[in-house]
Amino acid sequence: MPVYSVKVKWGKETYPDVELNTDEEPALFKAQLFALTGVTPDRQKIMVKGGILKDNSWKGLTIKDGIMVMLMGTKEEDIATEPAKKPLFVEDMSEAELASAMDMPGGLENLGNTCYINATVQCLKSVPELKNSIIDFTSEGFGFEPTSGVVSAMKDVYSRLDKNNNAHPMLLVTQIMSAFPRFAERGEGGHFAQQDANELFLELMTVLKQKLPPIKAENQIKTYSSVIDQYFGGSFLCQMKNTECEEETVKTDTEDFLQLSCYISQEVKYLENGLRLKLKEHITKRSEILDRDSVYEKTSQIKRLPAYLTIQMVRFFYKEKDNINAKILKDIKFPIQLDVFDLCADELKLKLAPMRKKFKDIEDKEALEAKNKRKTNQNEEEKKEKKTEPYSFPDDLGSNNSGFYELQAVLTHKGRSSSSGHYVAWCRRKGDEWFQFDDDKVNTVTTEDILKLSGGGDWHCAYVLLYGPRVLEVEEGDEKMES
Repeated sequence: MPVYSVKVKWGKETYPDVELNTDEEPALFKAQLFALTGVTPDRQKIMVKGGILKDNSWKGLTIKDGIMVMLMGTKEEDIATEPAKKPLFVEDMSEAELASAMDMPGGLENLGNTCYINATVQCLKSVPELKNSIIDFTSEGFGFEPTSGVVSAMKDVYSRLDKNNNAHPMLLVTQIMSAFPRFAERGEGGHFAQQDANELFLELMTVLKQKLPPIKAENQIKTYSSVIDQYFGGSFLCQMKNTECEEETVKTDTEDFLQLSCYISQEVKYLENGLRLKLKEHITKRSEILDRDSVYEKTSQIKRLPAYLTIQMVRFFYKEKDNINAKILKDIKFPIQLDVFDLCADELKLKLAPMRKKFKDIEDKEALEAKNKRKTNQNEEEKKEKKTEPYSFPDDLGSNNSGFYELQAVLTHKGRSSSSGHYVAWCRRKGDEWFQFDDDKVNTVTTEDILKLSGGGDWHCAYVLLYGPRVLEVEEGDEKMES
């Protein structure tokens, strides 16, 4: 029986987990909404993005778990006088008005194979510190160089998207192609050629690193040149050991990163396994002692964790026969909550321990309460205000102080090569609610839909994962728990 759990939005109210049965007549669903809101069925206008519910049929509507259903209508007792402003009915709304009414964010129009730009820009927008820095950007002092134009164009796009309006990104596309001519390539027929979204992602990060200053903090000890290094930059503690010469000294060095790589091989089935493969690799280079090429084992451990961790799924490889970057379609499972503690150096592990204990203490407390099914003072407990613990170390704003992350954006690719197919962004709204940004088409999806992006076929495959800091919320008194 097709029974779904949907969210109903009516004015400022939102009703989660409303049961919808498409085997029954729509009249039954309208009766349920009448019981919830007091709006009589004859006054109800019910809309699912893309259509309006008719009185006797569900035909033409895509119904699935977690979708947002919009109810428009007023209770009889609220209609005392004729409204000063003429009501605007769903069927009379433009796409922009529909998006605004449903609290849907704006999308970006595809100008012909520009989906890789649209998806990348939407994923970056999901980081509030970065978005705010772009909004505050001024080109004063940078002149008219193309890279400044890229940041200014991103600022313009974000300003329009913040108003829940779709944006025409011609200026942004033009500035990107001016700053990076390789993205201006055209294919047969003179149309823009499809490009690799992760290559654009890294280029934009480089530009933003040059143009956006760091966010200042009173207790900051380590200095950063930009907000990118501050919130996205991590570092490795690396050791290089010659496997063919015990006498050669093991060399220790530090390397910076803005992105981790998950390598995909036959034995890799999970994200964590792919990350570990990259952190222990063998490299052939010249040995001064042996006076010849030798095999070295390079071991890397994370020395500094950024607040936002970007991971590229290395899905493309150069196929010489066809002269394309072919795609590895293998299913690689990735978690919504990621713990990278085991990838860290011992010194960092010690620094992460106090916050990790706080997480464990709160989780143990909540588990005990659930087990005992505590119902006493339930209303009082629900009213308690929660405090958000800082996710960065006190002397390092922009770091991660626990090793715990939560997925907040996914950039996917559908197709068989990086120079073809289609890119889409999927960004978390809150909790289990996500937005799918398919150019200017924006839909709501659930965590279940996100987990299906792991690959294994011709459906959208996760290509870039953007994890944000998992934030600890505590009730008053809990922050005093012994750490």
